[in-house]
Amino acid sequence: MHIAIVGNIGAGKTTLTQLLAHHLKYEPQYEEVENNPYLEDFYSDMKRWAFNLQIFFLNSRFRHIVELQNKDINMVQDRTIYEDAYIFAENLYDMGLMSARDFENYSNIFHSIIHYIKPPDLLIYLQASVPTLVSNIQTRGRDYEAGIRLDYLSKLNDKYDKWINNYNEGKLLVLDKDNLDFANKPEDLGKIIQKIESQMFGLF
Repeated sequence: MHIAIVGNIGAGKTTLTQLLAHHLKYEPQYEEVENNPYLEDFYSDMKRWAFNLQIFFLNSRFRHIVELQNKDINMVQDRTIYEDAYIFAENLYDMGLMSARDFENYSNIFHSIIHYIKPPDLLIYLQASVPTLVSNIQTRGRDYEAGIRLDYLSKLNDKYDKWINNYNEGKLLVLDKDNLDFANKPEDLGKIIQKIESQMFGLF
C-alpha cells in the first residue's frame, strides 16, 4: 500500500507522514537529502542552471521511488515525483528561469519515465491558504525558508490546485489544512484516519 502526501511548503506534509506511518505501521519515506552538485551554481545563476538542477532532482526521485516500489512495502511518502514537474519545474518556466526549449525537454523526459512507476494508491493533498503556510513556516523557524515571498507561495498554491483538479491517476483525498491541526489535536488526526480508511478499505 502506497500513500503519498503532497502540498505546498509549510502545509504539514512531514508531520502528517510521521503520524500516519506510526498509526498505520507503514514505513515513512521522506525526501532524499542528497548533495546536489548544481545547487550552489543554481543560486548564483538560476537561469543558467535551473534545467540541470531539476533534471538532477527528477532522476534522484525517480530512482528512489523505483527502488521503493520494487521492495513492495507499505509506505507513507512525503512529496512525489509529480510535484517536480507540475509544480516546481513549471513554476521556474513561468518565472522565466527556464527556457521554453529546456522546459519542453524536461517535460518530455518526465513523461517518458513516469510510465515506469506506479502512482500511489492514495494521494492526500494538504490544501492550505498562504496565511496558514506562513504561520507554519515561521513556527518551524528554518533559516533558509525565512526569505520565501508571499507571491511565490501563492503561485505554488495555484500550481497545486491546478494539478489536483486534473489528477486522475488514482484515489484522491483533499484535506483543508486551514481547519485541521493534526499535530496538536488527536481528534483531527482521528478524522483524517477515518477518511483514509474509508477511501482505502471502504469503511464508513
